[in-house]
Amino acid sequence: MTRKSLDCRKIPSEINCDLKMTGSEEHLLPAAVQHAVSAHGHKDSPELREKIRKSLEDETE
Repeated sequence: MTRKSLDCRKIPSEINCDLKMTGSEEHLLPAAVQHAVSAHGHKDSPELREKIRKSLEDETE
């Protein structure tokens, strides 16, 4: 299974978030959506989920 990562430093934000999350896409996507909603004020939507899914990168070891 390929682990994925999402690094908020690569996505411009008003709060200069520096959170990085790693895990399987199955677990990472819901966690990233929850973070985007609670920390960044986004509304949970299919468009947000797709944008986040496309931002996931394969983790290099």
